[in-house]
Amino acid sequence: MAEKELGPQNAHKIKRSYRKWFLTKVKRAVYRYRMIAPGDRIAVGASGGKDSSALLYILWVLKHYSTLTFDFHAVFLDLGWPVDPEPLAVFCQEHGIAFHVEPTQIGPIVFTYRQEANPCALCAHLRRGALHKVAKRLGCNKVALGHHLDDLLETFLLNWLYTGRFSTFQPATYLTRSGLTVIRPLVYLPAATVAGLARAESLPVLTNPCPAAGKTKRHEVRAVVNFLAERYPYVRERFLAALEGADWLEPPCDPE
Repeated sequence: MAEKELGPQNAHKIKRSYRKWFLTKVKRAVYRYRMIAPGDRIAVGASGGKDSSALLYILWVLKHYSTLTFDFHAVFLDLGWPVDPEPLAVFCQEHGIAFHVEPTQIGPIVFTYRQEANPCALCAHLRRGALHKVAKRLGCNKVALGHHLDDLLETFLLNWLYTGRFSTFQPATYLTRSGLTVIRPLVYLPAATVAGLARAESLPVLTNPCPAAGKTKRHEVRAVVNFLAERYPYVRERFLAALEGADWLEPPCDPE
């Protein structure tokens, strides 16, 4: 229904209700884990996947429609694959988001030169280092990643099943060596909510050309999570409640 048919007041109410669908949980995570402070400069890992594009959009909404005051840059790591980041660049331009492309040879290093038996671990390590380097160069004090609630549970299962450890990532982590804080504002959102937002807003989603896409252990564990969710619909939320109830995800100490 067009806005003029609804009237400006009703249209505003609908937009506010729509944003509440995802923003309530994001704000809860941001405030609980002190992810964003006044004056922060945040480098956002923008891979072109639906999760990172949703993160860009949500940070844009928070910046313009909340009391949080911060700046952020979208950082696209060119891994050496034939991927055109233009749709992402256009989105950032339309929303006034600074967009930075960082050329790398991570793809060829991992799959051509090193030919690792476990390419994902090396790739993640190299991408993390490259992103942190760019963040420092841009004068950022924080790095934001698009990991969501499903990622939190999948990481826990991966560590349990393959390393025998009960552990997962923290929503906010201060890195003493780099002086950066890594934040994950989507950590309370299920993957389905993030995907729904990406569709509703027609967010840019780039094709993933990685040879390992869809063939990883994480992909297998994701199928396990979906299997459990079909029988126990609130398995993700119950998992989060269990972690926070056991103080596994306590807010980190102030890095200052």
